[in-house]
Amino acid sequence: MDINVGDKLLMKKKHPCGNDIFSVTRIGMDFRLRCDGCGREFMIPRKNAEKGTKKIIKANGEQNV
Repeated sequence: MDINVGDKLLMKKKHPCGNDIFSVTRIGMDFRLRCDGCGREFMIPRKNAEKGTKKIIKANGEQNV
């Protein structure tokens, strides 16, 4: 998967606040994601982030499934 800082991820599972879109703020072995609904930041292993992603919304507006 081609995920970069600034991209937004539409995830399969929702955050407890009810939102399912997250912004990528850091990439590496772990991803740091920020919930677009409540602003909460959390770290998630790359494997889990890639497996749980439904759609990638690129920073420049392109969409990848």
